[in-house]
Amino acid sequence: MRFIDETTIVVQSGDGGRGCVSFRRERFVPRGGPDGGDGGKGADVLLNADPGKRTLHHLQFKKEYKAPGGGHGQGQQRNGRSGTDLVIDVPVGTMVFDVQSGAPLCDLVSPRQRFVVVRGGRGGQGNTRFKSATHRTPRFAQPGEPGECRTLRLELKLIADVGIIGLPNAGKSTLVSTISAARPKIADYPFTTLVPNLGVVTLPEADAFVVADIPGLIEGAHTGVGLGIRFLKHVERTRLLLHLIDAGTLSEDAPLQAYEAINRELRMYSSALARKPQLVVLNKLDLTDSGRLADCFCRALPNVAVHRISAATHQGLDSLKLSIRRQLDSLDESPGQ
Repeated sequence: MRFIDETTIVVQSGDGGRGCVSFRRERFVPRGGPDGGDGGKGADVLLNADPGKRTLHHLQFKKEYKAPGGGHGQGQQRNGRSGTDLVIDVPVGTMVFDVQSGAPLCDLVSPRQRFVVVRGGRGGQGNTRFKSATHRTPRFAQPGEPGECRTLRLELKLIADVGIIGLPNAGKSTLVSTISAARPKIADYPFTTLVPNLGVVTLPEADAFVVADIPGLIEGAHTGVGLGIRFLKHVERTRLLLHLIDAGTLSEDAPLQAYEAINRELRMYSSALARKPQLVVLNKLDLTDSGRLADCFCRALPNVAVHRISAATHQGLDSLKLSIRRQLDSLDESPGQ
């Protein structure tokens, strides 16, 4: 299944049923009065945040959604039945925009959260409603109100505690696969990962947290180079960034080149994203000469705590997971978080 994080759909609520014009026609009841029932309400269209959905792929092939209308009123004061609401499931983290105005309508960030995007039309009143002392035989009723129609743009932003960023081939997918049950595609060439991957990291005596592997971030991503500009939005909701760097590819003359390139792309994309707290992690410490290059990196960045790991051999992963959990806990306790 393809990873689709943006799509457009048209939704229309149901029309209200019309009221009924009817008069009593019963034996032994002369001059029977009006007895027309009301029309039923048209159905609403709702969006439901379904935790079982991971993408908007299921909305790619059906673009128009119409809710049923309300039933018409009948004689003997029988009201029409209201239409059954139409519920459209979307992934948790879906933002909804009105295409015509561009205005945001809702942000579905909680599981099972629902939002009415268009409301059904009100049912018309039957002629019974218009009976009065001076008007005993009303021969009219109200038509039902029409439903609403709206074009919606849906944009998915994954919800995770930690966003893993870094150049292609830094080992992001390998790290996600070793600290969680996620199984992303892994290979020894760049751009192996073409879609974000989510994984849940469990700890023996602490709360679990969710990590997201963000693919395709390279220098120039903010101008459309690579895949990063498309997927950077998926780390906007994260509380913590894990900046993963391949220690084996560091330059002895310019060890901070990769680190500074990624941070520059974050700043160019969003100042808020650039301000997010980061954990800097050097990966692939199992490779020859990576330890010496890691020392060069740490000397060039003396005021930042740097974690050294090998996702392939699991070196330093337990310590890293605990550090992430402690950092998340400190963010939870900080004022304004």
